[in-house]
Amino acid sequence: MPNIGPTGFILIVVVALLLFGPNKLPELGRAVGRTFREFKNGAQEIMSDDSSSSRKESGTAASKIEETKATTAEDKRLPE
Repeated sequence: MPNIGPTGFILIVVVALLLFGPNKLPELGRAVGRTFREFKNGAQEIMSDDSSSSRKESGTAASKIEETKATTAEDKRLPE
């Protein structure tokens, strides 16, 4: 799709004014802004959930490694 030039942008604004009227355009702009904000917040929430779950997984892996090292150290001791 080719880029929209200044003439195309003005045409879109005029058509929007004719369809919705000058009173409805600010409401539509607010609705679009809220929608983008909610989408961005949801995406950030999903990303933070993923990063926190990966930190938990790496923490459990580290504890398993420590447990394995402790058991192998006990196995290497000579019987008394």
